[in-house]
Amino acid sequence: MVKFYESSYSYDYSFPAVTLAYFLRYPNPYSTHVLSTDVISRSIDSAGRLQTTRLHRKSSKLPSAVLNLLPKSVLGSVRGGRSETFILETSTIDVEEGWMRTESKNLDWTGILSVVEKQEYKRLLPVDEGDDFSVGAGTTNVLSTVVCRSRLGDRLRARATRKGEAAPIEGEEEPKRSFFASWSKTGIQRSIEAIASRKTE
Repeated sequence: MVKFYESSYSYDYSFPAVTLAYFLRYPNPYSTHVLSTDVISRSIDSAGRLQTTRLHRKSSKLPSAVLNLLPKSVLGSVRGGRSETFILETSTIDVEEGWMRTESKNLDWTGILSVVEKQEYKRLLPVDEGDDFSVGAGTTNVLSTVVCRSRLGDRLRARATRKGEAAPIEGEEEPKRSFFASWSKTGIQRSIEAIASRKTE
């Protein structure tokens, strides 16, 4: 089962200011769920693009039903109803062409839910000689896409299909069955046998 989300936004700030803000967003006092951010690698490739890989450690509150339902091997580190998860973030910046591409994905819970967020930042106008790169100069557009894939949902759907049950299409309701159609053959047979045995007594 796959869910897809897409949004776009324009920042009234220059491309260097927006990309700098992206890298400085964690840690901050307003995002207390992000416990730490570590740079795994950072290098400049042969095309002059900055390649960065970072690891974020985040904390989230889990509903008690989820804590009781899932095995401890899946939950990982849980303290006081809060679970810690790791997010892997990769990014590539081309300052000359004025774009940055990022991808973030969860490393935990992937057997249940895999979430991949991709963002593409673009400088709106090409750079001319003597352009102003101050914070307020320029516009930067960002396109964000998020894909959520439920492995558990995929397995349940595959199992239902193997058993010969038609898996309903997402958003489509199963057809309503009439009162008599909802009776099984076995149930009707038992009812007839019960009536017949009472009449013969």
